[in-house]
Parts: sequence; C-alpha cells; structure tokens
Amino acid sequence: MNQMDSRSFPQLLSELLASADEVASLAKDSETEPETFNEFAVFVEKFSPILNDLRINNKAMDTPQIRKAVESLETEIRRARTLIRNSNSRSPVKQIEDVTHDLGRCLGLVLLASLDVSAEIKQKIGALHKEMINAKFNTNVVVDRELELGAELEIKEEEEFELEEDRVVLDVDDVALQLKYGNDQEFKAALSGLSVLIRDKLVRNEWISDEGIIPILLNRLGSSKQCNRLTIILLLRRLAHLKEENKEKMADLGSLSTLVRSLSRDIEESREAVGLLLELSELQAVRRRIGRIQGCIVMLVALRNGEEPCASHDAGKLLNSLSTNTQNVLHMAEAGYFKPLVQYLKEGSDMSKILMATALSRMELTDQSRASLGEEGAIEPLVKMFSSGKLEAKLSALGALQNLSRLTQNVKHLVRSGIVASLLQLLFSVTSVLMTLREPASAILASIAQSDSVLVNQDVAQKMLSLLSLSSPVIQYHLLRALNSIVIHSSASKVRSRMKENGAIQLLLPFLTERSTEIRTVALNVLNNLTKDLPKELTEELGEFHLNIIVNIISESISEDEKAAALALLSNIPVSDKKATDILKKAHLLPILISLMGTCTTTSASTSKWMEESIAGILIRFTIPSDKKLQLLSAEQGVIPLLVKLLSTGSPVAKCRAATSLAQLSHNSSSLSKSRTSRWLCVPPSVEAFCEVHDGYCFVKNTFCLIKSGAIPFLLQSLEGQDREADEAILGALSTLMQNETWESGSKVIVKASGVQAILRVLEVGNVKSQEKALWMLERIFRIQAHRVQYGEPSQALLIDLAQKGAPTLKSTIAKILAHLELLQVQSSYF
Repeated sequence: MNQMDSRSFPQLLSELLASADEVASLAKDSETEPETFNEFAVFVEKFSPILNDLRINNKAMDTPQIRKAVESLETEIRRARTLIRNSNSRSPVKQIEDVTHDLGRCLGLVLLASLDVSAEIKQKIGALHKEMINAKFNTNVVVDRELELGAELEIKEEEEFELEEDRVVLDVDDVALQLKYGNDQEFKAALSGLSVLIRDKLVRNEWISDEGIIPILLNRLGSSKQCNRLTIILLLRRLAHLKEENKEKMADLGSLSTLVRSLSRDIEESREAVGLLLELSELQAVRRRIGRIQGCIVMLVALRNGEEPCASHDAGKLLNSLSTNTQNVLHMAEAGYFKPLVQYLKEGSDMSKILMATALSRMELTDQSRASLGEEGAIEPLVKMFSSGKLEAKLSALGALQNLSRLTQNVKHLVRSGIVASLLQLLFSVTSVLMTLREPASAILASIAQSDSVLVNQDVAQKMLSLLSLSSPVIQYHLLRALNSIVIHSSASKVRSRMKENGAIQLLLPFLTERSTEIRTVALNVLNNLTKDLPKELTEELGEFHLNIIVNIISESISEDEKAAALALLSNIPVSDKKATDILKKAHLLPILISLMGTCTTTSASTSKWMEESIAGILIRFTIPSDKKLQLLSAEQGVIPLLVKLLSTGSPVAKCRAATSLAQLSHNSSSLSKSRTSRWLCVPPSVEAFCEVHDGYCFVKNTFCLIKSGAIPFLLQSLEGQDREADEAILGALSTLMQNETWESGSKVIVKASGVQAILRVLEVGNVKSQEKALWMLERIFRIQAHRVQYGEPSQALLIDLAQKGAPTLKSTIAKILAHLELLQVQSSYF
C-alpha cells in the first residue's frame, strides 16, 4: 500500500486507465453470460474519456479528496477483474450488477470532490454516475445467497492478495493457530486459508468443533477490520449450512449480539449479517433471544425499508419470524413497522388485540405513522373492537382510535366505519360502567366532525348541543371542538340556522365565563362561526353583560388565540347596532384595540392576521359618518395612523376594512376643514396644514383628511397589486376626494400621485362593482383638458374593449368618458 500511495496523480490515473481497458477487454472475451459482460464492458469503456480529462486537468484535480475517490475507483476495477476471471463456475450476474453500482458510487465520490473542474467534465461524470447507479441486469432481485457465498469469498481472497500465483495455502494446524493468536495480517491470511479448506472439503466438522473455530470467529468479529468482518460472516454462513449443530454454537446471546452490531455497518456486511441471522432464526432459542438485543429490531426495520434488495428481503422475513412474540411486534411498531401489529388486531386473540390497541393508544405517533396505520387497515378492526368487545376492549380501542383520528386523512376511514352513531349513543349513556369511555369518544367525535359527511345527518350538531350541560369539562371541550368543525363548513348554512333556531347561542354564552381558557376559546370560535352569516341573532342575544365579558377577555386574557376569537366575535356585530357601540365605547374598547395593534406582530402569523382583520372590522363601527363625535374620539385615540398602517402591511381583508373606515372619516372632512378666513382661527396654521382639496386647513385628528393622513400612496399601491378584494373599498375612499364640491381639486391630487394607472388597472382586472367606481372617478378626471391630453390616448383601447365586452351597467359611463375624449358625441346613442 505504501508503494501505491507514493504514486503521482498522473501515474495513478494512467494505471487506472490501463486497468479499465484490461477489464473491458476481459469482459468482452468472457464466455459466461456474454450479454451481461458485454453490457458491463460498455460501461467500463466510458471511463476512458473521463480519466483522460482528469489526467489533462491533473493540477486542479490533485487533491487528497479526489485522490481518495480515484483510489476507491481503482479498488472496484480490480474487484471487477477478479470477478470476470472467476466467472466460469458460478453465475456472476448479481455480482456484476453490484460492481456496476459500486463503480457508479465511486464516480459520485469523484464528482463530489471535483470543486474546481469544468462544468463539462462534471456533466460527463454525473451522467455516467447516474447511468451506472441505476443499471439493471437480467437477474432476480432476491437471489439465493447460499449459491453466492463461495464465489464472493474467492473474489475477496484474490482482491486482498493480488498474488494468486504465489498464494500458499496454509496447512490445517497453521490456520487454527493463526485464527486464535495471529495478528491482523496473519488472521487475514488464516481466514483465506480456512475458506480454501472448507471449499475443498479438506477439514471435517469435527475439526471445526474441536478447534473451537466458530467461537473464535465470533470473538474476532467484534474487533476486526471491515474487510475481515465481512469474510468472517461469509464463513459463518458457510458453516451454518455445513451442519445444524453449527447454528446452535452461534445461538447464544453474546454471539447474536455481536452479529446484530454488524447490521448497522456498511451495506455488504449488514446484508450478510441479516442473512445469517435469518438462517439462525430457524432455531426457537434464537428467535426468543434476538428480539431482546437492544436496537436489533430498529436496525432490522431500517434494513427492510432500505434500498438493498437482498437485505430488505431477508430483514422482512426475519421480522415476520420474530412477530410470533407480541413484545417484538410492539418494538417493531415503535420503530415504524406496523404490519404485524395490524395483523394481530385483525386475527389475534382477544388479549393480543387489547395489548396492541392499548399500545397504539399510548404511542407518540407521527402523522406519517398514523397514515401508515390507516392504510394498513388498523381502523376497521379497532372499530369492531369498540362496537362488539367487552369494556376493556372498548376502552383500548377508543384510545387507539383517538390517537389515529388526529390525522385528517384517517377521518374518512372512521366515517366509513359507521362509528358516529355508536359514539353518540355512548355519550348519551348513563351507565356508570361506560362513563370512562365518554372522554375518548368525544375526542374522536371532534376529529370526525372535520368531515363534510357528518353534515348528512343534521341532527348530530343538535345532539351535541344537548349533551353540553350534562358533560364534564373535558367532554365539553371536545364537543365544542366538534361543533366548531361542523359550523365552519361552507355547506353548513342550514345546520347553522337550525342550531340558532334551537337556542344554540344561549347554550353557548355561559361557556364564556368558564375557568378553562381552552373551553372559553373554542366556545368563542363556535359563536363566531355560528353568527358570521346571520349577525342579527347575535345583536338580539348579546346583552351588556356578555359584551363586557368579551371586552375583558380581549383586555386581560394571556391567550392570543382567545383574544383573536373574541375580537372576531365582536366584529360580527352589525355596525348599525348603536346600543352595542355605546356599550363597547363605555367599556373603553377603543384604546384596548389601539394597544393590541402594537402587539399583533409578536403572535403567530395566522393569529396576528386574524386579530388585525377583526380589529379593522370593529373600527368601522367607531368611524361611522353619522356620528362625528365618535369619529373625533377615534381620531384622538390614534385610529387613523393605525388604519394607514393596515393599508401598507395588512391582509387584503384588513386593507378592505381599513379603507372603509378611512372613507367614512374622509366623508366628513369637507365640512370639518377650517377656512383660511375662519374667525375661529386665532393663530393661522402653518402653510403645510393647508389642504388644496378641501380649500382650508386640515389636520389628521380633527378633520380626518385623507391627504394629510398620508394614505393616498398606500391606497393606490394596493390597487396596482395582485389581490382584488379591497378594490371597491379603496376606490370608495379615494372617491370621497372627488365629490361635487371637490372633484376638480381631488382629481388633480389623484393624477399627481399617478392614480390614473391604478384606476385603469382596476378597469382591466377588477370586478363589475369596482369597475363602476373606477369609471365614475375616471369620468371626473377626464373632464379636465390637461388630464385628457396626458392619459386619454393610453386609455382609449381599454375603454373601447370594455364597452364591447364589459357589463351593460358600465356602458353609459364609458360613453361619457369617450365623449370627453371626443371619440363619441355627447348625445350618441351608440350605447
């Protein structure tokens, strides 16, 4: 090895190139499996241009990492040469496929190490690497390893010594002596000698037994190098085949533990180790002991799920063999292999079924594991246990189903099983012996309620409501979760109406004073989702008492989710409900909302978004145009900067609601603006305070001026964005600047802020309502000659296209605009 290590990099590449050419030639001349070897030769010949490229670029390539990768390539080429030379007596197809894959992996190492080489060379290496890694030859995936053991040992012997002509077969006594006491090199030679002795039947099994060969090999296995470990396992497999009593000598716990450690090593060693363990598992004592070895089943499951076909096949068979022991089955499940457990649920004894179900109920399962169990068919036998089993079976089955139902994907299996009626029947039961089953039953029901299919039976929600007052807090929590899942469905409008008709709101309101934060939060969610489409019922049933409770929750709760749910519920109350407004004003909700907006960013993204949207909705009530005093209070509290902030950072819903409030405030700006000649102005304001639209002095806090608030750029920016939800509200806010007394000055402000492009954008992609507002504004803008000159021509094509293809309600306004642009007469009947 020292001689090899001293070679220069170009010399290493030259020798490797020569070896590759030799292997390709040998493969072509092989009389055994000519088709396979010719195919292999084609792969090897593709090495030549790559190796030549590496040799030309040797200065860039000569790094320790690349040298190591190339040396591993050289080792695999030598292995291929040995395999071809020994191909006459054994079928070599599987070995050739393995060698091809290993050569591909070595190319992958070269590719990973080649940082400074050209992209062209990398592409060549990468293409051949992928081709060889995926190569498939005409062979069975799961081969008979017994037929290959001798061939692999012969290949390994020649690979290790490269000295076939000079190899001396040690005599029997030397082999035994060096196996027991030899150093690493002597032990390596003794292994080779033992292989020859066994192959040529030069020793009897009595000698193997008398010399203690099997214990020696097992003892050395734990401390040997990788190449020797593989040879030892191959020899042990031969010896296991030689005589049944040899298996028994490998069956003690210490020997098995040593073999199990090899399961976690490189793929060749783990493949042979699992094959040997599978053969040994024919002994009952071995099956009993293997499962007790720490980590064994975990490694077997990993091998079964791995990509090496022989190891995967043998590991699967061994796991199946071990599954006669229920404790092993539980270990397999903990490692993520559930097939044996599901089999016990389907066909095991009553006690086995209870054991498996109980274990499932207690396992920390990932969603992937829950999905696997659902696909393997675990849910149906568990439902059967719950329906027809005794109390212990029912309890364990429900616990397992509760765990599995946490994955939405499994809900469809539960619904198909017809379990809903049984769960409700159980919840209505007053039999004391069944009371312990009610909590898991309610939890499963909460999961099942996520499915639309529950809505088929509209009485389910009503039955759950009637159970609320009869249940413990845990069951109440799950029932409320189930109700929330039902009412949130878009197709549940009839169910919501029926619930409200049957007094659902009055049944739910008492839960707002529960001690449990979780119960209060889910109750608020149910009320919120129940009253979204029919808010009048909420107005009638929420009195001052409960409104104050909700405000206290918003102010004092430590749960952001609870605050968000309470805010959402308040945002459902109609703005026209002045009584509710007075109560909320008296409860000092407004400063609480302002304070909350500063903390929204510290919560999770979804909760923060929900809170912002709800706050924006509530602020519409505090900015209604008919109550200037309330608007003034809101402005003094700092609402306007908050609304402008929502325009720039909020969701589309928040922007829409913020624009609505700004429009309501701006509606009164003209009447509140102070004239330049007003006798109420003791000290004239600064020049900056003058507003060209309102022709007077404007201030954010007392005239609510849209221009002075700085909102115009954000309003126009939203119109030019991708989302269209806020268009109508934003145009409504901007149009307050263009009313009869301010349309000319308001038009100039919007044009100056590049607003025409934003309005045209709405005409192009907005809905009909938004287009109507945009056309109304554009008609007023184009009344001014300068605006027609600047924007008339770019607008023509869009307006004509909209006139031809747009909604009929748009045509009269389009006609006015085209008349301004002198494209139609004012009295034209075209439209």
